[in-house]
Amino acid sequence: MKPVICFGEALIDFLNTGSQEDGCLTLNNYRQYPGGAPANAAVAVSRLGGKAFFAGQVGDDAFGDFLINALHTYQVDTQFVSKHPHAKTALAFVLLDEMGERSFSFHRHQTADLLFEKSQVDEIWFCESPIFHFCSNTLTEKDIADCTEYAVERALVHGAIISFDVNLRHNLWATGKVSISVVNKLVKQAHVLKFSSEELTYLAQGNIESYIQSCFDANCQLLIITDGENVLTYYTAAILDAISPPKVITVDTTAGGDAFIGALLFALSHFEQLTELLDDNELLKQIINFSASCGALTVTKAGAFPALPNFEQAVAFVKELGLKQTQLLDIFSRSR
Repeated sequence: MKPVICFGEALIDFLNTGSQEDGCLTLNNYRQYPGGAPANAAVAVSRLGGKAFFAGQVGDDAFGDFLINALHTYQVDTQFVSKHPHAKTALAFVLLDEMGERSFSFHRHQTADLLFEKSQVDEIWFCESPIFHFCSNTLTEKDIADCTEYAVERALVHGAIISFDVNLRHNLWATGKVSISVVNKLVKQAHVLKFSSEELTYLAQGNIESYIQSCFDANCQLLIITDGENVLTYYTAAILDAISPPKVITVDTTAGGDAFIGALLFALSHFEQLTELLDDNELLKQIINFSASCGALTVTKAGAFPALPNFEQAVAFVKELGLKQTQLLDIFSRSR
């Protein structure tokens, strides 16, 4: 089984859990959860039984200690995590509407995650030709974007599989809009790409078919387009197909996409090369269904790390749904 290295931000999600009246004021209540998309993905891999590493930087503060301890608790290897001596750990306040959909308020100016430097990218990260996973939140400022590009470059040199969940957050960019050119430069280097339908439309600037083809003309081998609870579409050079994700009662969507990508990375880690499965739509569909089921199961609970399913929970859920998983579960069983 390949190791999975998830690079980027670990931060505190302060999740709005309701409100209370105090005199003439209505006061919001917030609960502290560990979070950050790449950190969530690492935990998702580990919960399913994969070999997960998180690479990034937190502050030398109580929040940073909490995040490292939380990663340890979920058996994510943190040997590639640094503590910045002065910069603080990033924070995000998460508001939920009645449907469990999120809105974010980030506190991320000169925080530790943004100050990770090229010199901290160690060749030892890539010695086992891992899957290297990242998101676009390490592209929001020039220095951390340069560092991310460097890490991807080193990963490619060492034969790693590159996974990019674009996960766009416009309010983290200085202009209030994601830089299409910056993100697309990294899109063209990834082997595995995940977009939401809105993200794809934005990055493709309306030319979706030609954009997808340009991804495959570059490095892409597997491209996935999600649309919340609606149909999920996936592509390889030989396959175009779709599934319908499971319908569940949503409590909190915070880590749904991270659970999906983590389950996908866990499944892909069982293959030495992606070419082993890219022409096998039956197996690929089982992998996509398994990943979507993990995402659906996650959004039925609050928070990120605690909501992510373990292997037994994920398998029980796909069996409850009646999804065909025989081939995939046989592959999983050989590595357990």
